[in-house]
Formats: sequence, structure tokens, C-alpha cells
Amino acid sequence: MNDATYKRPAELLQRLIQFDTTNPPGNEAEIMAYINGLLTKAGISTQILSKAPNRPNLIARLPGRGEAPPLLLQGHVDVVTTQGQAWQVPPFEGRLVDGYVWGRGALDMKGGVAMMLAAVLRTQAEGLTPPGDILLAILSDEEAGSDMGAKFLVEEHPDLFQGVRYAIGEFGGFTLYVEGKRFYPIQVTEKQICWMKATVRGPAGHGSRPIRGGAIAKLGELLLKLDRHRLPAHITPVPRQMFETMAEALGGPTGMTMRQLLQPHLTDNILDMMGDRARLFDAMLHNTVSPTILHGSDKINVIPAEVSVELDGRLLPGQTPEDMLRELRAIVGEDVTLEVLRHDPGPDAPDMGWFDDLARVLKELDPEGIPLPYLQVGVTDARFFARLGIQTYGFLPLKLPPDFDFASTIHAANERVPVEAIEFGAEAIYRAIQRMPRG
Repeated sequence: MNDATYKRPAELLQRLIQFDTTNPPGNEAEIMAYINGLLTKAGISTQILSKAPNRPNLIARLPGRGEAPPLLLQGHVDVVTTQGQAWQVPPFEGRLVDGYVWGRGALDMKGGVAMMLAAVLRTQAEGLTPPGDILLAILSDEEAGSDMGAKFLVEEHPDLFQGVRYAIGEFGGFTLYVEGKRFYPIQVTEKQICWMKATVRGPAGHGSRPIRGGAIAKLGELLLKLDRHRLPAHITPVPRQMFETMAEALGGPTGMTMRQLLQPHLTDNILDMMGDRARLFDAMLHNTVSPTILHGSDKINVIPAEVSVELDGRLLPGQTPEDMLRELRAIVGEDVTLEVLRHDPGPDAPDMGWFDDLARVLKELDPEGIPLPYLQVGVTDARFFARLGIQTYGFLPLKLPPDFDFASTIHAANERVPVEAIEFGAEAIYRAIQRMPRG
């Protein structure tokens, strides 16, 4: 690529996809070297910081006028596995097919990194000095907990982020279509990790003499209870604002349905009526638990006395592990031992001070679009930067066609993104840089 790389963010994305950074093991060193080369060639100062060999993080700084606090752009370049998936094209070739860039990471989140890089390189190439410093952090290890990436930097190099109040990161700005209207959810907060283990016990024995009602049977009952029952509904501030905005824009029966979601005694019934669409909204309104890993006997001829299941629990903002255990206990009963394995606290109540400016950027680029505040039901590196008082906005805008299922394409086979959407997002981030908050 030549010095006009920033003019072709989709080509930049193709190149990033060609680095296999499947995590584990990650092996982000080569892609970091490539990105470092682009930045240093453009005259932007960089530094590399690593907790472990071959797991580096890149920090670049573009000086500003000193009229605003530094703005952080942060994104990760590791990706999830493609194992067991049937792809129509190879996942690490970055092919351009029918106007889409295909490959693992096209959406999560090499596409976002390409957009950020394009915006920073453009700012430098055009000789524009932003109001404050631009701090670009290209991170490792987000898909496996961030121990080598954002967590490492926040814990061991917090001075790098001194003065930063706002950040742009994943995951928001994609289009959400409801009743023909185009909404742009901007992530302002996210749920919390609350991983747990549930254990049940019963008599052990030889596999040749079946035991009825033993630990395995109790585990089956536990899994059925989790499958059939939601945890209680909670209406937190960001989903409330999101659904109220949608209700006002949609009006009529659909708008009424959105408002009914905000009444806890009606929430679950309305979600059941909404069908597949409810999957997007359900987790915004509940603490959730997903069984993921089973542990039982390690010998086929031994009936175990103890079996357990690991649970991927996600807490709403403001909720605690104690809240989760209390709600879970009401469903699974007293005979189940519950243990919290890991809790990553999420950001505090969001600082919405930059939201309106980001919304205006989207309205300029798409006058028919409707920006919304959004609660991310997963977790991102924002939870670590929040420890330093940094408010991250999930702002990687993608103007997508109505038939593109964004949520189902992430982490799945045939991950891809329209070229026009990447160009849209790069322009949006460039404009956001020029409107850094002064306060």
C-alpha cells in the first residue's frame, strides 16, 4: 500500500484479515509490526508494550493543540476461532466478493481497527491538528479476557492514559432496522462478567448398576430449570432511554410494544410475543446465565458422586454477584452449590457528555438514521479503561443493508462486511476526531 492507505480502508481491512490472529494463541506480533510500519512511515510516534512474547500492544500518539483532553481510540486485533465452521471462502484471505470484505475479524474487530487507522492516518496526512492528542491503542487478547492487552496496560502502564476522559472502541454504531426505520445504537455501557460453577452431588457407583436420581439426573434437572426460566426483569437507565426513543420514532402498535417492555410485570410476556427479535432485547433487560462447560466422571464405568456445570453469567449495570446468586438460587433450589469463579465489574453509570456530538456525526452522514444509547450485553475492553475513569463509546459506525444480519454474522462462518460500510465508518470516526470534547 502507498501513502494514501487511509483513502482505502476496505483494502486495509483485507490486509489485516490476512494475519491469522486466532486467540488462543493470538500471535499478534506480525500484525502489530505491520500496523507499526504504517504509522511510523506516516510520521506518527509509536511504542510497543508486551506482557508476554508475541503478545504485544501498540500505542501511538498524534499530538493535538492542547485545547482538549486526549482522546483514546482503542481496538483489538485478535479474533475467535474458525474451527468447525463451514466457510464459503477461506477465512484468512481477506477476499473481496460482491462488494463485501470476507474473513474472520471483518466485524469483530479488524474492521473497526481499519476504520480507526484510516481516520488517524487521514488526520496526519491532511495536516490537521486535532484539539487534543489522539491516542491510538491497538490491543492483543481481548477475545480471551484481555490479560495480555487492555488489562495489562491499565494495571501496569496507567500513566499512558493520563488525562483521557473519553474513548472510542467497540461495539456500536451498526444499523438496526425496525419497521423500516434505521437506528444506530451507540454503546455507552456494558454488562459485567459473572462466571460461576454450579455443583450437584449424589451417590457414586459402578456404571453397570444404574443409580436413579443421582448427580447426573440432578444436573439434568438443573439444566432444564435454567432453560425454562428467565431471571427477573430489570429496567436500567440506558435500555429505558433506548426503548423510549425507539417507541417515539416508531409510534403505533410497535411503539406501544416497546414501551410495554419497560414495565417489568409485562417484560417477559412481551419478549415471548416478539419471537426471534426478542434475542436482541432479552439480555438487555435481565441478568443472564448460559451453561457452557460440563464436568463429570473421567471414567466411563464410574457413576460420579459430583458433577458440575460452568455458567457464563452476565450482570446488568448496578447489579452484584450477590444479586445473581440470589436470583439463581430461586430457580435452581437449595441442593445446588453455587460458586462465583470470576467477576469483572463493569463501567459505572455512563458519562453521556459526548453522546450528542457522536449522534450528530451519524445524522450528518445518514439524515434518516436515529442514534440511540445502547447497553452492550457482552463485554469489551471498555471495562478495564473504565477503571481509569475513561468513558468508552462503542462507535464503529456501519451503515448496513436491511437484509444483513449483523448480530448473527459476528464470530460465525462467513463473517463479512460491506466495503461501503467500512468507508462510512472511517468517515464517521474522522469527523468525531475533529469534534473532541473540550471539557
